[in-house]
Amino acid sequence: MTTTLRPTEPLQHRADGTRSRHYQVCVNSRPVGRLRLVTRPEYGPAVARVEDLHVDEPDRRRGRGTVAALAAEEVIRGWGCRRVEVSVPVGADAALRLATALGYLPSSRHLVKLLDPTPPELPAGSAARPMTEAEYGPWLAHTREEFARDLIDRGVPAAEAYARTDQGHAKFLPDGLATQNTRISVLEHEGTRVGALWLGLWPETAFVLDVETEAEHRGRGHGRALMLLAERQAGAGGKDRVTLNVFTGNTPAERLYESLGYRTLTHHLYKDLL
Repeated sequence: MTTTLRPTEPLQHRADGTRSRHYQVCVNSRPVGRLRLVTRPEYGPAVARVEDLHVDEPDRRRGRGTVAALAAEEVIRGWGCRRVEVSVPVGADAALRLATALGYLPSSRHLVKLLDPTPPELPAGSAARPMTEAEYGPWLAHTREEFARDLIDRGVPAAEAYARTDQGHAKFLPDGLATQNTRISVLEHEGTRVGALWLGLWPETAFVLDVETEAEHRGRGHGRALMLLAERQAGAGGKDRVTLNVFTGNTPAERLYESLGYRTLTHHLYKDLL
């Protein structure tokens, strides 16, 4: 039996340069599932995503998903992409095993914490204030460099890493410190600046876009204080949860979030195409 992908629509080209297409997964021309391939402006034209890969129950455990995923990679190569990414929700163990078997590597996890009605107190001596305009420029340049470096360390070409970072800043900070539903705060301990927090108050969640303790003040609990600050600001903004992404291999951050009660929602993985 032959497993193939059959397009169910013309290739969609959008004004921003992205494209997408829906497919049926077929066995000897018989539909047994579906998938969608997309590119997104924040990832650039060289990165595609496999979304909504589904094989109907009667045809599972027969290698249909494996062949469909490999066929998708061939389509993506034809689009000129060099990398493919997938997101697997927690609990979808079979999908995670499939991605791992096909050579996908973990890049990050999407985490969530549901908030208690009573906001946490900051540690004694710690206090938060809004970031000033004088601080904003240096902070933005630093976060740009750090995020791009994280992407480069995970195999993203430098030009693409900086472009993706700049697109994210343009999207989430269009008006700088005055951006609506955005809190950029400085944490001080006994009057000394020790870290900063960038929090987005989005419709369904508060999202930690960036959090960092100053290098000379690490290992003293200020990272935990910054995350408690995120919870306080989220609650004050009417949100009942805080979400974030953590890069795989950032062990100190992963341990901190686990100790604070965050749980995984989604695994993000990637594969470089040869």
